[in-house]
Amino acid sequence: MVERFFRELTGKRIRRGVFRSVEELVAAIYEYLEAKNDDPKPFVWTKTADEILEKLAPLYTARDNAR
Repeated sequence: MVERFFRELTGKRIRRGVFRSVEELVAAIYEYLEAKNDDPKPFVWTKTADEILEKLAPLYTARDNAR
């Protein structure tokens, strides 16, 4: 979730801006957060934990076999 939040922040605000100082960057981030919090939308998981773990299982198996 943290990665998703920062990806959205970067894509929708930071990458599109020009900041001449750290203060301008910080102000832009706070403006983005305020706008986002004005109309919050909860994250809804579309898969169960078991479905996610099942999909990741081959990665863990491959990693364990590589050791």
